[in-house]
Amino acid sequence: QERLVESGGGLVQAGGSLRLSCTASGRTFSSRTITWFRQAPGKERDFVAAIKWSGGSTYYADSVKGRFTISRDNAKNTVYLQMNSLKPEDTALYYCAAGPGYLPVASIRARQNYGYWGQGTQVTVSS
Repeated sequence: QERLVESGGGLVQAGGSLRLSCTASGRTFSSRTITWFRQAPGKERDFVAAIKWSGGSTYYADSVKGRFTISRDNAKNTVYLQMNSLKPEDTALYYCAAGPGYLPVASIRARQNYGYWGQGTQVTVSS
């Protein structure tokens, strides 16, 4: 059974950095779209960044573009989210999700297109 595990969250001051990791067990990320979403208290679960395992194309929400970088390590079957210049508004529970590799760009941001989710890792940015 495919299982996703996130790690790397924590408490950081504004302007600081964190690196989140998402590792799959039970199957590889091969031919998948791997995406980070986040959910702040009382808000919707929003798209953050995505990567196509095949080819490595990346996509970002406007709110994180230039500050966050999504990448993959084939050998470790792991996706990373490097978060720099963190702001208090980045505070949220961050989820990793795996979806079909054929997802068109217009569909990458929609959480209903992802069938596998991790439990989430908390990121808290203090001002």
